[in-house]
Amino acid sequence: MSTNTAVAEKPTNKAITPVDKYKQVISSDKMKENLERALGNNKDSFAASMISLFSNDKNLQKCDPVAVAMEAFKAATLKLPIDKSLGFAYVVPYKNVPTFIIGYKGLIQLAQRTGQYKYINADVVYEGEFKSFDKLSGAVDITGTKTSDKVVGYFAYIETIYGFKKTIYWTKEQCEAHGKKYSAAFSSSYSPWQKQFDYMAIKTVLRHLISKYGIMTIEFAQAIEAEEANNTTADEAQNANAGGTISFDDEAEDAEYSEVNEETGEVTETENIHVPEGESIVDFMAGLDAENAEDDK
Repeated sequence: MSTNTAVAEKPTNKAITPVDKYKQVISSDKMKENLERALGNNKDSFAASMISLFSNDKNLQKCDPVAVAMEAFKAATLKLPIDKSLGFAYVVPYKNVPTFIIGYKGLIQLAQRTGQYKYINADVVYEGEFKSFDKLSGAVDITGTKTSDKVVGYFAYIETIYGFKKTIYWTKEQCEAHGKKYSAAFSSSYSPWQKQFDYMAIKTVLRHLISKYGIMTIEFAQAIEAEEANNTTADEAQNANAGGTISFDDEAEDAEYSEVNEETGEVTETENIHVPEGESIVDFMAGLDAENAEDDK
């Protein structure tokens, strides 16, 4: 005699991972609408790159997924890819706070879109190459003979299609002082300022030149403003972090920002965004959009 015994399946209480929560944000109707408005037919590929970025960065996963999505969306509005290997734009975390930064290539791309530049160039200056600087005209002479492989400074040069030319030169010490002032993560062993100082310095000098003397579209100006809005001193960033940020791992330490590929921008602090307890991420995202729409009236 055989006996059939029914075995009840145990319920599975699978925890929602940070990646799952992030995917909820990206798949929300409001985010889809925003991406379509910004990118049109390219919205799906950009959404996929947003998910890939978050899924492959353990430190970014310690950040609030809504905040990460909002920072990534800044790149979408500028039509800049956020694939780290491309070097156009990045979303990097510093102490669990995601920050949008423009890459060196992104700056050049935005400048080229103006259609007003004949030449854009920036590079290192080796010992012996710098000869003089005319304070009155602003002319820089870096035609000297290189005497060693020691980098002593950085230059940026633009020439418009109308014939306007401008060059600026910063010493290595000037670039270092700038990085210490505006990058909260400057001294971190993970910082690109420590690992790729030359690329950071070149990008900084070029951005300064174009924003001060160059021809900028509204799009370019908005990109500069978005990045400068994140700039703060290291002390201010530490104080801002004192209150803590959303983390999906209660035992996780504050994350240093993840190492990125070359040609990135400063990594700084932005205001934390908190999802109220008991409210879904998707509903919170929709609420933010509603508040923004009300403010625009």
